[in-house]
Amino acid sequence: DDQKLLLIKKTVPLSQSTEEKTGIIIAAQQVKTFLSLVLAGDYLDDPDLKTVASYAVIGIALPSPGKNDGLHGDIVRKLLKKSVANLTGPESQYVKIDVNEYLENMPLGEGFVSIFNGTDLTGWEGLVENPIARGKMSKRKLAALQKKANKQMMLDWFVKDGIICFKGKGYNNICTIKDYGDFEMLVDWKITNGGDSGIYLRGTPQVQIWDTARTDVGAEVGSGGLYNNQKHPSKPLVVADNPIDEWNTFRIKMVGDKVTVHLNGVLVTENVVLENYWDKSIPIFKKEAIELQAHGENLGFRNIYVREINANNKPLTEAEKKEDFTRLITGKELDLWVGNKIDYVVENGILHVKPKEGSRGNLFTAKEYDNFIFRFEFKLTPGANNGLGIHAPLEGDAAYVGKELQILDNTAEIFANLEPWQYHGSVYGIIAAKRGYLKPVGEWNEQEVVVNGDDIKITLNGKVILDGNFKKASKNGTIDGKDHPGLSRNKGHIGFLGHGSELQFRNIRVKEL
Repeated sequence: DDQKLLLIKKTVPLSQSTEEKTGIIIAAQQVKTFLSLVLAGDYLDDPDLKTVASYAVIGIALPSPGKNDGLHGDIVRKLLKKSVANLTGPESQYVKIDVNEYLENMPLGEGFVSIFNGTDLTGWEGLVENPIARGKMSKRKLAALQKKANKQMMLDWFVKDGIICFKGKGYNNICTIKDYGDFEMLVDWKITNGGDSGIYLRGTPQVQIWDTARTDVGAEVGSGGLYNNQKHPSKPLVVADNPIDEWNTFRIKMVGDKVTVHLNGVLVTENVVLENYWDKSIPIFKKEAIELQAHGENLGFRNIYVREINANNKPLTEAEKKEDFTRLITGKELDLWVGNKIDYVVENGILHVKPKEGSRGNLFTAKEYDNFIFRFEFKLTPGANNGLGIHAPLEGDAAYVGKELQILDNTAEIFANLEPWQYHGSVYGIIAAKRGYLKPVGEWNEQEVVVNGDDIKITLNGKVILDGNFKKASKNGTIDGKDHPGLSRNKGHIGFLGHGSELQFRNIRVKEL
C-alpha cells in the first residue's frame, strides 16, 4: 500500500484538471493508510473536489466491512468532522450517521502527529554531540553549543515545496527538539546518486539509507537495516529500495529496545534489538531525539509523522520516586478522584474532558491537600476554558470558596478583552500570571504548581509565570473586588473545574510537602 501511494503521489504535480485530481482522490481511497488519508484530506477545502474528497476520507478512515482496520487519532478525527460538514443532500444522511457513530466510539488517543509542518524547521534543532556527551555537559556549555548548532542547521538544511532538504555538504544532523520513547514513525525519503543517510532512533544510529549501487561499502543489501549493530542483525531481510531520485516510505516502530521497519510496504527489519552505539555496555536510551542524518550528499524528507506508544503513562522519574510523588491516574479508572466521572474519562492514559451540552461539572481528588507540588500536562482545544481548583471543598464555586488557577486558551478571540487575572495560570481574581508561554493550541503543555503556606509558584513549560503570596496579594482587597472566603482555607481538594470545554490532561502527579 505504501508503494501504491507513492505512485499516486507522483501524479499529483502533473494533475491540473478537476477530472485528473478526482482520479487521484479515488485512487488514494483504495489505499487505506494514514498517509492516503492525509493526501485525500488535502482536497477538503477545494470547492470542486471537497465532496469526493470527503467521501474518500470517510472511506479510508472507517473500518472495512467485517474488519477492524479503522483509523483513529486527532488528525483522523479532525478530517472526519470536516468531511461530515462538507456533505449535503439527503443521500449523505446515512453516511453522516455512520461517521458520527464511529467518532463517538473512536479510541481517544492522539494517534499520528506531524513533526514537520511543511514550511520551516519548527520543532527541529541542530545536533549537539551525542546523548552521553550531552549528559556530561553543564547547562551553560550545552546552551552555547546548541546555539551554534542551530546556526549551522540553517546553513545546511532548508525547506522547499514541503520537503526538508540537506544541501549536501558536511555531516551535521538535525534532530527533534522533543524526545521520544516508544513510537511508530512514518517518513518519506529520497536520495541522489551515491547517497547515504539514516534515521537515528533515540539519538542512536541508525535505520540505514543508502544507494544500493555502492557495492564497495556493502549497500547492495538495501536500506532499512540497523547498520551499526554488531551482536544483533544489521542487514535488512530483503532489498525494497526504489530507484535513486524516487521517493521511499519508511514505517519504523520502536518498542523497548526492539525495532521493526517496513520499506515501501515490505518488511525489512523485524523486531531487532537496536544496540547502543555510543556505549555497547548499556542498553539503548529509554528516551531521546529522532535524528535525520547528514552524510555529505543531497537528500530530502517529507510527510514525517510520529505516533507515541504508551507515552501517556509515563512512570515517575527516579527523582520523583525518591521525593515520594504519587501518580493520580494509574489506569482507566478514576479511583483516586470524586465528582464528575461522566464528562471526565480516561483512555490510553489521557484524562479527556468531553462535556455534554451545558455540562460544567468538576473532578476533584478524593484526598485533601494543604502544601504540595502538583505536576501535570494539558492540551487545549481552540477557545478552551477550564481551571485547577486548590484548597477547595466539594461544593460551591471553587474560584471563591477555594482558589482557582486558570487553564485557558489565551489566544482565543473570545478572550481578547479579559482582565489580566483571568488569563492562563492566574489565581482567579487574586494574582495575574505572565503571558506568552503557552504552546500552540493542540500541543501538550507541562505545568507545575507549588503551594506552601500562602506562597504559590506556577511554572509553565519551564518558565515561572507566577510567584506570589495569597495574603500579600489580597492585603488591600482582591483585584477583582469580590469576596474570596477560600483565601482563608489552607487545605482542600485539588480539582479540574469544567467550563464546558473539551481538553485533555495526562501525567498527573502530586507530592505532599
